[in-house]
Formats: sequence, C-alpha cells, structure tokens
Amino acid sequence: MVEHGSRRRTGIDPERLLELNEGRVASRTLAEALSVDQALLLENIFPFVTDELRSSVTQAQSLGILARMRHVGAALADLLDEEETARLAAHPSDTARGWSCFIVAAIDNIEPAELLTKIRPFADDPHFAVREWAWMATRSTLVTDLETSIGLLAEWTNDESERIRRFASEALRPRGVWSTHIAALKVDPDLGLPILTPLRADPSRYVQDSVANWINDAAKTNPDWARTQCRRWLTENEANAATERIARRALRSLH
Repeated sequence: MVEHGSRRRTGIDPERLLELNEGRVASRTLAEALSVDQALLLENIFPFVTDELRSSVTQAQSLGILARMRHVGAALADLLDEEETARLAAHPSDTARGWSCFIVAAIDNIEPAELLTKIRPFADDPHFAVREWAWMATRSTLVTDLETSIGLLAEWTNDESERIRRFASEALRPRGVWSTHIAALKVDPDLGLPILTPLRADPSRYVQDSVANWINDAAKTNPDWARTQCRRWLTENEANAATERIARRALRSLH
C-alpha cells in the first residue's frame, strides 16, 4: 500500500488524506488543500499517465503550491483530450478542478477576453480553493494588457454572484497572495478604480474583504492614496455600513 502520510506530518487524519489523494472528496480547509499529494492524485484520476509525466509531477512536489499547480496544469494541457478535460473540470476534487484553471491559462496566446470567458465557471465555483486558483491562474495573462483586463473586470462588478464580483477585485490586487506584484498598480492605484468604485458599498462581506485588501495592498506603497480614497468613499456613502467596514479594514496597516 502506498504511504499517504500521517497525522504527525500533516495534522490530518490518514483516512481523510487517503480520500483527498484518491480524489473522492474536496478539501474542507486550506490545510487539507495544501496536504494533497498531487502526483498520487493525478495517478488516481488518470492511471494512463506516462512515466515521464509521473516523474515530472513527483518532482514538482518540492515546488511552492502555486508553481506546483501551474506545472501540473500545463502538463495536462498537453496530454488531455477535450472529453478528459471536461471530466477534470467537473471532478469532485477541488485540486483537480484547480488544475483545470491552469489548463485554461496554458492556452497559447490567449487574450484576456477569451481567458475570462473560459475561467468564469471556476471563478464562480462553489469551492473556495478553486475560486482562488482561478484568479491566480489568470493573473499573469491579465497583466499583459492591464487596461483591457481592468475594463473587462469592471463589467463583472455588476454580476449577481458575489463570487464573480470578488474575482473582479481579487484578480488584480497590487500585491495579491502567493503572486507577483503588479508594479503599475503599486505606482498608480487609480488605475484600479473602475473595478473598485462600483464595489465600494457592496453588500457582501466576501467582496468587501477583497476590496479592502486591494486598498491595503496599495497602502503599503501609497498610504496617502489609500487614506484619500477611503475618505472620499465615506463622504460619498455617508453612514453606509459596508463602506465603513471596507475603509476600516483597508487602512488597518496604517497608523
């Protein structure tokens, strides 16, 4: 039997880890998502993988989680046919669906508009981890045409789904999580206002947190901009609880 890890190493019950690595269940926490043995999961989902791919994915286990996901997604993009790709996109494992995000991102010369259309189902996925992989997978392409990407994402700020509205804000945060910083937005955060302004009084806390984190990112290099922007919103949306919460969280790192 393959050794699947232990409670001592992962803090996760071995039987639970077995279910995750076999792709029978989705993760319930970030710790569970990070504990998945992607090489083992891949072999359980696609037992036909070549020795070369199996070795490549095993070696990728030593990479950071984002690099690992990107590596597996790119490898699968060259391997899977249309039917297999569709099956992966609907798989019970959130890690497997996360790979699908990176398969989309690996399409040669894909433009921001097509990329966002293809990633949208994953941006609106019920699972928190898949939604995070969706914006992480698309970020590097969106940055290549920042003006177009901001315009496209601004349209998503009016969507009925709080998940889609959250994606609009999260995808181009100046610093982001586990991702390369966006220098243009650190220097001139006003560029992000077409996305941020429509969300300044969003009723969803899930969206509010992202908007606040966007401004908090910018505040690390442009503290005066962050203060000014929050004051402006508070004046425009006087006594609005959502705006007040965003402003309070946005300026939490400033004294």
